[in-house]
Amino acid sequence: MDFEDVAAFCLGLPGAREDYKWGGVRVFSIAETKMFAVMGLAGNDLSFKVGPELFLGYVDRPGIRPAPYLARAYWITLAYPFAMGSEELRDLLTRSHQLVVSKLPKIRQVALKL
Repeated sequence: MDFEDVAAFCLGLPGAREDYKWGGVRVFSIAETKMFAVMGLAGNDLSFKVGPELFLGYVDRPGIRPAPYLARAYWITLAYPFAMGSEELRDLLTRSHQLVVSKLPKIRQVALKL
């Protein structure tokens, strides 16, 4: 997957929208303020949230590191070209989306769950 494939996939998730923040960083979010993926946070890369149980396993893999400023919230960063296949990346982006949706008020979650 390249960056445009990732962007198209993220925008295809329920309730997702794209913004540009912090001098040109592409941010994919839900409910206007809840980020689930970020492109270009520290250069030519992709960052997104993973579950706490997966975080250490992923940052041990080559090409994957803790996301700057967001690692405490279990975000990882993948350098381009991405260090995983398209199917795994799509699965992780979907999980990131759902992790963020799960923190929203219950009434908003119903419309956004896959």
